[in-house]
Amino acid sequence: MSPIHKILLAAALCFRGFAACAENAGSEGVYTPKALTQSTPMRVEVIDGVTFRDIETGLVFRLFGVDACQRDQIANLGRQPWQCGVAAIAWLTTATLNKWVSCNALREKDGRRIARCSSSEHADLAGDMIKEGLAVCLPDSEDQRVRSYAQDQEQARKAYRGLWSSQFAMPWDYRAKQAVSRKNDP
Repeated sequence: MSPIHKILLAAALCFRGFAACAENAGSEGVYTPKALTQSTPMRVEVIDGVTFRDIETGLVFRLFGVDACQRDQIANLGRQPWQCGVAAIAWLTTATLNKWVSCNALREKDGRRIARCSSSEHADLAGDMIKEGLAVCLPDSEDQRVRSYAQDQEQARKAYRGLWSSQFAMPWDYRAKQAVSRKNDP
């Protein structure tokens, strides 16, 4: 390909890219991304084992692709009960307390940003919770990122880490059972 053809090809690609950008530009000619963006580093307060709130803005973030025991949920190691929900909250609190947290929001649901988040010590908070056996990956997801969590979960299960050393109900099953119990209570 001659140098002039390379220049023309580059110009055409550049123009095509500009046209795509122009589609996302508002009436003032300002580009606005369609996807939710990465948050600025923030300090957070933990709400539950997979959810926290930015203490400055009040925005709520939920870790993408994982679930954890509920605050009052119990697992049993042999005949010894332990509070798996409290353990998940404690892990997430330790991982974020007095540390900068940054999140890449993937979508918004029920007023929460579903996000992949990191702290200064954890490149992927959800992934590290899975590896420690304190969270489980969400079922039936076609998302490649969740599939990688499933591989880490299988390794944690084989090593009997965290929840995988115990008898426990999956968090979504536990919530469903609690909802039925509350509905049947007078």
